[in-house]
Amino acid sequence: MSGGRTLSGEQVARYGRDGFLCALPALSTAEAAACRARLEAFEASQGRSLARIPGQLRAKTHLLFPWLADLVRHPAVLAAVADLIGPDLLVYHLTMWIKDRGDAAFVSWHQDGTYFGLEPADRHVTAWVALTDSTPETGCVTALPGSHRRGQLPHASRRSADNLLSNGQVVEAEVDAADAVPLAVRAGEFSLHHTHLLHSSASNRGADRRIGVGISYIPTSVRHVGAHRLTASLVLGRDRHGHFAPEPRPRADFDAEARAVHAEACARFFAGHGSLRAEAAGA
Repeated sequence: MSGGRTLSGEQVARYGRDGFLCALPALSTAEAAACRARLEAFEASQGRSLARIPGQLRAKTHLLFPWLADLVRHPAVLAAVADLIGPDLLVYHLTMWIKDRGDAAFVSWHQDGTYFGLEPADRHVTAWVALTDSTPETGCVTALPGSHRRGQLPHASRRSADNLLSNGQVVEAEVDAADAVPLAVRAGEFSLHHTHLLHSSASNRGADRRIGVGISYIPTSVRHVGAHRLTASLVLGRDRHGHFAPEPRPRADFDAEARAVHAEACARFFAGHGSLRAEAAGA
């Protein structure tokens, strides 16, 4: 990567004002299609959508597949994120956001950082990379501009079988959806959004699947405040702080070594965030 900036001064200012940037180029159409093909070949081998395979495979999926480990290190994505939060970057978490055609799945209004337990929280940026077109018809991310400036808001847990958020978290503040805007991205493009940005997404009413990769980036200086030492992947620069146990890159798709690393990383992650949810509930 070069030392020059990728984002313009106007884009950085817009991110500060709105809490998001959309859409930015990364993969070519052919590269996005190749990633989709790798994912769907794995799904075919399992006989079901990734969203329906047991074992938290939607989470930290970059630890299971080399092509996803490459995607979280894509130079265009890293350069844009570095312009916002600095040159030493970790991938703290990753979620595959898959809505099949006609799927009732949705995402409730929430802020990403609600249960992440990061300090300082506002240094966390989510890159949402599209492997298929994500449009209002297919249930793209919808965001409330400027809502990140309200800081962390209280959330409740309202679990639903169709809510893609595992805790069913929903912001308790009133949301005026009339002010929301769609973050539509074509296959290969990505958006960036602030950890406190209020956002949601509706069900897929389109003619194709909606597949996106939500990548949580933090500077290496950020730490997790829970009792458990979590894992993270160094993807740019140097880690001079050591707040997280390092995650190795997978060497082959879904092999035994990758599955073991993934299981351990997810166990730590969900144990750590379970304790934070208990604290938030006053338990």
